[in-house]
Amino acid sequence: MTDDTRRGFLKSVAALTSAATAATVFPGAIQKALAIQANNATKSIMDVEHVVVLMMENRSFDHYFGTFPGVRGFSDRFPIPLAGGRDVFHQSNGERIITPYHLDQTKGNAQRIDSTPHRWIDAHQAWADGRMSNWPEFKEDRSMGYFTEAEVEFQWALAKAFTICDHYHCAIHTGTNPNRLFHWTGTNGPTGSGEAVVQNEFHFMGPPSRGYTWKTYPERLEEAGVKWKIYQNMPDNFACNPLVGFRQFRQASRDIGNLPSGLPFIHYRPEHDEKAPLYKGCSNTMPKFGLLKEFADDVENGKLPQVSWIVAPTFLSEHPEICSPVQGGWYVQEALNALTAVPEVWSKTVFIVNYDENDGFFDHLPPPSPFSLNPDGSPAGASTLGADALQWERYTHPNPADTTQQVPPDGQVYGPGPRVPCFVVSPWSKGGWVNSQVFDHTSVLRFLEARFGVAEENITPYRRAMCGDLTSCFDFVNPNTDVPDLPNRSKISADGWAAAQQLSLPIKVPDEETQAVPRQPVDVRPSRALPYELHTNANARADRIVLTFKNAGTAGAVFHVYDRLDLEAVPRRYSVEAGKSLTGTWDLDGRDGRYDLWVLGPNGYHRHFTGDAFVADHDVELRVVYGTGTRRLGLVVVNGGTRSRTVVIASNAYENHSERRSVPAGGRIVISRGLENQGNWYDYTMTVDGDAAFLRRVAGRMETGRDGITDPARLMAQVAG
Repeated sequence: MTDDTRRGFLKSVAALTSAATAATVFPGAIQKALAIQANNATKSIMDVEHVVVLMMENRSFDHYFGTFPGVRGFSDRFPIPLAGGRDVFHQSNGERIITPYHLDQTKGNAQRIDSTPHRWIDAHQAWADGRMSNWPEFKEDRSMGYFTEAEVEFQWALAKAFTICDHYHCAIHTGTNPNRLFHWTGTNGPTGSGEAVVQNEFHFMGPPSRGYTWKTYPERLEEAGVKWKIYQNMPDNFACNPLVGFRQFRQASRDIGNLPSGLPFIHYRPEHDEKAPLYKGCSNTMPKFGLLKEFADDVENGKLPQVSWIVAPTFLSEHPEICSPVQGGWYVQEALNALTAVPEVWSKTVFIVNYDENDGFFDHLPPPSPFSLNPDGSPAGASTLGADALQWERYTHPNPADTTQQVPPDGQVYGPGPRVPCFVVSPWSKGGWVNSQVFDHTSVLRFLEARFGVAEENITPYRRAMCGDLTSCFDFVNPNTDVPDLPNRSKISADGWAAAQQLSLPIKVPDEETQAVPRQPVDVRPSRALPYELHTNANARADRIVLTFKNAGTAGAVFHVYDRLDLEAVPRRYSVEAGKSLTGTWDLDGRDGRYDLWVLGPNGYHRHFTGDAFVADHDVELRVVYGTGTRRLGLVVVNGGTRSRTVVIASNAYENHSERRSVPAGGRIVISRGLENQGNWYDYTMTVDGDAAFLRRVAGRMETGRDGITDPARLMAQVAG
């Protein structure tokens, strides 16, 4: 691709994206939301007066968005390598390989696909300490099924119109209740409490003396005088409001005059707040089947609290088998309709739609968990956070009293777990953005912290360091730019469609001979600026190779390292706080000096190091320097040896460039490449003449503090072709 072609491509990217958005026929609910301008009085987060959070059920990111244009999906150019020459998109069920396959609603019961196993033990077996190699073996073959836009039309429309987070993870490697505990309390059992929940313990029945005891975020809001409410239909709690499992909420229910067991059967009324203010967190606040009437009434009557959580009823929760994506999409549509019915309210509201956990559906991106342990108990990696900070990220604590369905403490990492969808819908986040900062369920609480100043003390130092607070999803300074005008659906049509699908034939897994890894449409989308500046440098010697992981950014990050010469080994993870660094050493004595290390980080960050350390005078290395102000990348080649070496630097994407340079003994050279015509993305390989084993590859996006575009590699290659 010539420079002129690249320049023309980048100039057309914004226009192409805008045109694609304009061509989208958005449903009426989304059209209306897009048309309302943001409150822009202070040009800050303080313009937000209401936050509404709707957590749906049991869907992974790839399951819904693996083929969505621009996100880190099925066309990821740097997938996790697996043993046997396969990668993470080629999963074993113990008998055969299964790749992701389309749950086609025109050919079977895609909308009513059965749920899969999603508990602590099978979740860890599928994750396999980061190998992520055997999902269908432990989660059923259907775990590899995915939808396209046709099946999840409204969900895709939300992503096209507002902001989708493609590095948002559930909080823990297990099912619903522990993840929702993180969502409402910042933990599955706080430090010092002696409690840890890892299974689907939905309810605590019996007297209020039973149940969890730690403080929840709604209680902190209550103490701070911040108005809040949970909208739900009780006693339907399939979608799980975990607060009913806390003694203090059960006691509030009993104080209002419910049954001796403390179960929340009495409808909530505002006058209950004086007697038991926590009752609005566990009572029947939406008695009309949970169909949002009471929520809509509060919006219309100016009574919407500063913080609201919506708990969907069972049959609209989007839980596989029980509720279809179409029905769940209708419910989200109606919540958005209620909010936009009063434009002044919507102009001051952030609406977050996320999913509690992935069920057992496959996702390919490695979760940013702390390091695992090797079979001998030694750490497989390291962290700049000390042992005291990490102890609450591993299951070594006793279970809460009176819990059932629990497994004994096994020392496994809690999380974060696999990716789940998350939409940030608001007047400050419209425009079809992709945000690739790492988040988990505690990020929602941290956004509430940022806006209302109420701290959640249960969030661990690790989560605070490695997961963001969602503020990078918003433009509070200049939100009211022009955005083009997501098909309307009635509840009858949504229910009817689901019923029709339920009667159809089951979806079959494709034959091994005919299956193929799906590809995403070739497209780019606008992408928010990220807080990352990451470096991985190598230092090879005859008996070892040392990698240095440096984080020069403003947010923590996890470096995942896969040893391609020993893919059965536990992958290493190095979690590095902002402004800090770590080193990792690989002993090469037992492998004849050979190494092949594959490094992954956020938003397509990749480094690849191969070589033979027994090669004499092997002292050439590649360093990367970011010129954020000039939008130029410096490729620094250092020769610490005693003779001159000739290196070849070649581009693997974005541009057609290759150059051969001589590096004097004890010297260095700098190759500068401009990235302004490729959206600040880069991908280069360095090889050394006379050393067939040696390779250094560096790829990712240079952050400049400005918004940009998602990875354009495939689109630029198509244009060049």
